Amino acid sequence: MPLFEFPWQRMAAGANLLSPNGDLGVTIFEEITALAAKHQAINLGQGFPDTDGPGVFKAMAAQGISGHLNQYAPGSGILPLRMAISDHQKRFYGLDVNPENEVVVTTGATEAIAAAILAFVKPGDEVITFEPYYDSYGATIGLAGGVHKTVALNAPDFQPGLTELRKSFNARTRVVVLNNPHNPTGAAFGRELLAEIVALAKQHDCLIVSDEVYEHLTFGFSHIPIATLPGAWDRTITISSVGKTFSFTGWKVGWATGPAELIAAVRTVKQFLSYSSGTAFQPAVAEALASQTGFFTDFAKDLGDRSEVLAKGLESAGMTVYRPQGTYFIVADVAPLGFDNALELARQMPEKIGVAGIPLSVFCHEEAAERTRTLMRFAFCKKPELLIEASRRLSLLTAKLGG
Repeated sequence: MPLFEFPWQRMAAGANLLSPNGDLGVTIFEEITALAAKHQAINLGQGFPDTDGPGVFKAMAAQGISGHLNQYAPGSGILPLRMAISDHQKRFYGLDVNPENEVVVTTGATEAIAAAILAFVKPGDEVITFEPYYDSYGATIGLAGGVHKTVALNAPDFQPGLTELRKSFNARTRVVVLNNPHNPTGAAFGRELLAEIVALAKQHDCLIVSDEVYEHLTFGFSHIPIATLPGAWDRTITISSVGKTFSFTGWKVGWATGPAELIAAVRTVKQFLSYSSGTAFQPAVAEALASQTGFFTDFAKDLGDRSEVLAKGLESAGMTVYRPQGTYFIVADVAPLGFDNALELARQMPEKIGVAGIPLSVFCHEEAAERTRTLMRFAFCKKPELLIEASRRLSLLTAKLGG
């Protein structure tokens, strides 16, 4: 990465927002969402649901706002929410998490990720992520002055090669960032791979930051938190949020759990980012986490059914589809339709056919973007009827754009 005068430039470069001549751009999400709004297109680009979560939790948050929950929450989050997070980790995964000092509530998972990386990455430290990667990882690594190393996830299964994974670790590795289930590919990582990551982290004495915001959105199997594996807990910061599981992405309530000394460091950074936020939402999130198990399984099944609706629509349109194991997203290859650049296609689709998607190449370093050049990510966290209509419009791609 070239030298920059200011930290914000490193951050922008890490998120692929700086052109080679240093001009600042906008995120692809902002660009495509604006095009979708301009042309009244069905937005399958950005990962947000088109329906809110359960009304009972919305009502609790509204009562908090109309009542007395409008001042600062404690910096670590209110105790009932920290207890609910602890109970959730025990109930689903058998993890014993002390709500007093092993949990911190954050302004969404994004702040937790930033606080964790800023807490532990020094200039010149290497940070490993899988590629394609969620853009905030690259941005925060850049801000910290870290060196961003990636391990490729390639179609059709988007699993890393063990040889490449092992070669990516060395004495300069400080953190490995894991996103499981994985955005943007929809892949999930099994126990054998997770155990290999733990072994490598132990061998090279580095930390694991595990972004698990899609933990309950898996299709046909149960999520495995890496912190549950032997030898993992002492070096792992686990991150999640209410946004994806309960369809409240705008609430921006997330959390990090892990050993007290690691969480203390994350909390120290976090308090100078936002200190606290979402006071009125926090009791509602605590109540949501205590929902019956059936809520979680039913939501995941419904989401999996929606993914299949879109998968069949994309296949009918002529694309090669890589079915997801979880998350909100599905990846499809537009090459069979005759298109060789998903980024250019994504910029035309909102106007030409009224559908928005995100090219997978924007989740990669420039030098690695070529291998995902024809792949596009679509969000299926939408109403089934909307997915059916989007599928109909996508079937017009070749006729409208002449791939």
